[in-house]
Amino acid sequence: MSEADESMSREQPRGVATARLAEMRELARARGGLSIGEALEIMGSTGIAFTVLFLAIPALTPIPGPFGMVFGTALALISLQIIAGSRTLWLPAMVRNRHVSPATFDLIVRHSIPMIARVEKIMRAGRLKALTGPIVQTLLGIPIFLLAVVIALPIPFGNILPVFSLVVLAVALMERDGLVALVGLLFAAATIAVTTALLHVSVSMIFTS
Repeated sequence: MSEADESMSREQPRGVATARLAEMRELARARGGLSIGEALEIMGSTGIAFTVLFLAIPALTPIPGPFGMVFGTALALISLQIIAGSRTLWLPAMVRNRHVSPATFDLIVRHSIPMIARVEKIMRAGRLKALTGPIVQTLLGIPIFLLAVVIALPIPFGNILPVFSLVVLAVALMERDGLVALVGLLFAAATIAVTTALLHVSVSMIFTS
């Protein structure tokens, strides 16, 4: 086992999210990579919440290319389907068939595990259970859409807050912790407010100059 693997083993509390990500990483290593569609098929019973988590975390990974725009756009499409109450999620072929190498999976998991592990440590299944039900999950599609738009925008270091908010919301739904889902919603509201203020200032400066 490599030093990175040992470090990840110590960091992972083996919550639902970290277990799924570790499973995906090992499968990617065994198959020489996975497409995004194949990765999402591993989600099991955690379906929609895991899809949101998986599409959010690459935006924090230092991978060359417009990952924020690609995955932010994919998240926006998913969020609209959540709002519509769809139980089967659809992604365009160009996103679903995008191949991700084992090295990229390792990078994504390694960078996301510390954040997810911190969230999982405060999880307690069953708290405010009504806030993790199907109806609330459908309503959460609205803040998820707004956060996805923020991720897709080319704002320097602008992905940190929206991704963290999405991680909190997704893990809370996967672990059935309504109290943490409520906290994630508050983070989302704060993120949207801060981003709106920054955009307003930026536009004002452009027109002033």
